[in-house]
Amino acid sequence: MIRPATIDDLEPLLTLEERCFASDRISRRRFRHLLTRAKARTLVEDEGGRLLGYALVLFSRGTALARLYSIAVDAEARGRGIARRLLAAAEAEAVARGCVSMRSEVRRDNTASLTLFRSHGYRQFDEVEDYYEDHMDALRFERTLAPQLELTRVRVPYYPQTTDFTCGPACLMMAMKALEPQLRLDRRLELRLWRESTSIFMTSGHGGCGPFGLAVAAHDHGFDAELFVKQRGPFLAETVRHPAKKEVIRIVEEDYLDRIGELGIPVHRRPARFPEVQELFEAGGIPLVLISSWRIYQERFPHWVVITGFEERFIYAHDPFVDSSEGEAVADCVNMPIARAEFERMARYGRSGQRAVLVVWPRRRSHGSQVRPSRGRPKAASTRRSGGGEAAPADDSSQPR
Repeated sequence: MIRPATIDDLEPLLTLEERCFASDRISRRRFRHLLTRAKARTLVEDEGGRLLGYALVLFSRGTALARLYSIAVDAEARGRGIARRLLAAAEAEAVARGCVSMRSEVRRDNTASLTLFRSHGYRQFDEVEDYYEDHMDALRFERTLAPQLELTRVRVPYYPQTTDFTCGPACLMMAMKALEPQLRLDRRLELRLWRESTSIFMTSGHGGCGPFGLAVAAHDHGFDAELFVKQRGPFLAETVRHPAKKEVIRIVEEDYLDRIGELGIPVHRRPARFPEVQELFEAGGIPLVLISSWRIYQERFPHWVVITGFEERFIYAHDPFVDSSEGEAVADCVNMPIARAEFERMARYGRSGQRAVLVVWPRRRSHGSQVRPSRGRPKAASTRRSGGGEAAPADDSSQPR
């Protein structure tokens, strides 16, 4: 019988973990957290009070993505179809929670698990070297739980931010790599883009990247940019309390706006409608969207993500932040399916609902090469119009991360 696990199953689960795995075991503390407080579900195969196997599924806040974190069957009970039943039960649990995709990692040398996943309709979408404690590689698999989905998606390489304050540069790097595949992504480029697109208070911590700085950085690295920005006053300055810091943000913003005017970067002073963003995406642009992280991480900070695809009910995005403290892996942050209505709620920040979308385009090499859809385009932003700027310093907890 397959049933949900409870805290009373902690000891049998630890025993099963000890019997099934020689390394990368889930600790007592971690299992207790997963059974009691985490956004997870553990299903067990119970035969007369004896646990023969389990499947542990993690769910992402704000997304329609599930991850099979671990599955195990006691050696004495193998060959009875228990793993297949647990996998099917895990998928059913994910569907019941509104998920449209299930992902998992499998050791490259685990022939039985590889056969199980492939025979169950999972496709490999990535591999990671040196993933496990014994340095074995992992293969990443995914199965669509809603096969009727019609996805419009381009291949956007993934790059995880390596600091708390470089979500914007990481997203810009992903967009640049999608448009210029030979581009090398590394920390040097990540921090260079951060320096070029943010302000920093040396006595208060690191600042974050706003839409105007990122647009200028994109242009300076050989790409065209287009901005949709809605805000009152300097971008994100409402989250800064100190008048001197507000003034610094205002001055930096004006400097970026001067550059934007000189470069002729189009700025739409209104929110971007997502059908419009989808049109730009399908025409070859890669959109970066500023969201509030509250609906995903239950923390109030602005955060950049990059859109990777559209479907009738979902928008797909790469999230550069991998929350390893919650057991997340890169697989949880790649092409995350987010319901359109949920994404609309995410894509605003602060009491005034500030919004920003940066669309990165390949540079037009000649007057005859037009990559954007034919529609009216605004003039470049005037320097003194009220508009964007840079995020606040770390001690004000408002920098995009």
